[in-house]
Amino acid sequence: MQRTPNAPPRPFDGLDPQTLVDAVEALGLECDGRILALNSYENRVYRVGLEDAAPVVAKFYRPQRWKLEAILEEHAFAAELRAADLSVVAPLAIGGRTLHEHAGFRFALFPMQGGHAPELSGEHTLATLGRSLGRLHLVGEAGVFRHRERFDLAARAEAAADTLLDDGWLPPHLVPRMLDVCDDLLAVIETAQADAGETAILRLHGDCHPANLLWRDGTAHFVDLDDAASGAAVHDLWMLLSGSRAEQTRQLQVLLEGYETFRRFDRAELHLVGAARAVRLLHHNAWIARRWRDPAFPAAFADFEQQRHWEDFLDQLADLTEAAAAPPLRP
Repeated sequence: MQRTPNAPPRPFDGLDPQTLVDAVEALGLECDGRILALNSYENRVYRVGLEDAAPVVAKFYRPQRWKLEAILEEHAFAAELRAADLSVVAPLAIGGRTLHEHAGFRFALFPMQGGHAPELSGEHTLATLGRSLGRLHLVGEAGVFRHRERFDLAARAEAAADTLLDDGWLPPHLVPRMLDVCDDLLAVIETAQADAGETAILRLHGDCHPANLLWRDGTAHFVDLDDAASGAAVHDLWMLLSGSRAEQTRQLQVLLEGYETFRRFDRAELHLVGAARAVRLLHHNAWIARRWRDPAFPAAFADFEQQRHWEDFLDQLADLTEAAAAPPLRP
């Protein structure tokens, strides 16, 4: 079975330690030789030590993923959020630029930011995150993205399903079930969008799960705007909900109490949460499939080609699709 993900087979070949050091030093900085690879699959991210200065984080963008204009919009949005006094880890401007190129790689440098993923069981933490997101979305609705993606649940689901089916990832006997579950999901999305009605579209973090938030000294620091996109506010909020329905209802109540300190939240958007959760699972598996020829992915997702993985995936997708048809959370 031949699979042809739409990406270069080894996109980061040539990004060796010397190339990394040369890239940073080409900006007038002096590396001290200490390099630590940080957790990232989509891009390549490193902690780089500097002589007589605090270390920086060097992020090398995956080739051919984003157009230049889209990356610059990401950087401009981060700067706009910083200017509004939000704690966002924004790229450093060096020589008047935040995006640089070396040996065919686009890269940016960021300040180091300590912290850990927030503990979402605490009401104080949830309220603080809600206030921070409310402020972020106030900035987000004050402008528009012209070069970045827009959340379209149906289009995202269809593209992900096409990747998995057209490239032959599922065992043949599971394909009919995959088609049935995806048909059910698209019907649920259509209903959810009709129930949500016309939603306000604003600039979002786009991937606001706890791993992209660093909690330190009672402050939430937003990192990694790589997936910044346009969409309804709920697409940032729902990723901070977990556990049983009762637990999610309580978490949502506290989040919104903080959020609405700064920005009104349209509760009709809650109709989208279940569908968005199911689409995220589908999209995540398609993302792995598209990146499979990048050596980092088989190493990280060793069971991805196993039949058991696809059986479990379809069980989860069916469960999430069924749950998405239930009434929305009502804080």
